[in-house]
Amino acid sequence: MSASTSSRMSAPPARPEARGATELTAAMLLSGTIGVFVVESGASPFNVVFYRCVFGTLFLGLYCLVRGFFKNHGFTKKKLGLAALGGVFIVFNWAFLFESYDKTSISVATVVYHTQPFFVVLLGAILFKDRITTRKAGWLIVAFLGLLLVSGISTSDLSGDSTYLVGVGYALLAALFYGLSTIITKRVTGVKPHLVALVQVVLGIPLLLPFTQLGQSADLGTGWLWLAGLGFLHTGVMYVLMYSAYQKLPTSKIAVLAFIYPAAAMVCDWAVYGHHVSLIQALGIPLIVVASLGISLGWSLRPRPALRDEAPAAVEEEGGTPPVASAGKRTTV
Repeated sequence: MSASTSSRMSAPPARPEARGATELTAAMLLSGTIGVFVVESGASPFNVVFYRCVFGTLFLGLYCLVRGFFKNHGFTKKKLGLAALGGVFIVFNWAFLFESYDKTSISVATVVYHTQPFFVVLLGAILFKDRITTRKAGWLIVAFLGLLLVSGISTSDLSGDSTYLVGVGYALLAALFYGLSTIITKRVTGVKPHLVALVQVVLGIPLLLPFTQLGQSADLGTGWLWLAGLGFLHTGVMYVLMYSAYQKLPTSKIAVLAFIYPAAAMVCDWAVYGHHVSLIQALGIPLIVVASLGISLGWSLRPRPALRDEAPAAVEEEGGTPPVASAGKRTTV
């Protein structure tokens, strides 16, 4: 068999992966605009999440109906209960994140919120006695240092009643709730993720109703368009793109492409509102990025020892990255 024939035969598998990369990139770019939609809607955080659930239910319900997902759905009472419990955490995760936008900035809130993988590791250790290895502990320390820099908390914030400090706390609480939702939802196997998401947004409607001030909705005006966008685009189209991409991409690409989300959020925050992070905060961002990738991809903090004197040159040529252990796929937003 010739080399050209062999390359043609091996080319088709790359097409789904390329399509998956395009889908996930589009989803992460959409994620980056969530903060702008929330702020421009003019609604309170709980009102925003309530209507996001309403419009998201309409989109996902229709999508699942058209795709025939309701037939042989795979739900049992236990799986439905787990999906609903995960929904409790996911909708309050949104509410706390949106509160953080108001008290800090879209940029800071999004980067702090992106500490989600570390909460998943810590919660796994607390709830399921998962062992935190020395490697994981090292990356957690790196991420914590990055978090301290990104949050930009000063001694004056710690000594007084600081709205900014409360906002950072909301972003961390949102990340914690996202971690809880992730751990619970991972146990809902054999069910289309679109159906799990649908259960969660449907549950969010009655769950958030006591916290929602419906009387304020009459004065939203064009804010309704932003709320509809959050439901149809960020809870409908974005989720469909993500779930489709996850089926086509390896863990390594998912982990890397996920960082388009905070990058896009920071660009939107700067372009629309003129907000930007300080130099010290900017130093913390790569620490969180590298630590998150290290946790997701199983990187080691220590360099791989060379087997021979010639080995370093070969390693450098290949990029010097150790092989990825079997890591689970990671979700975002």
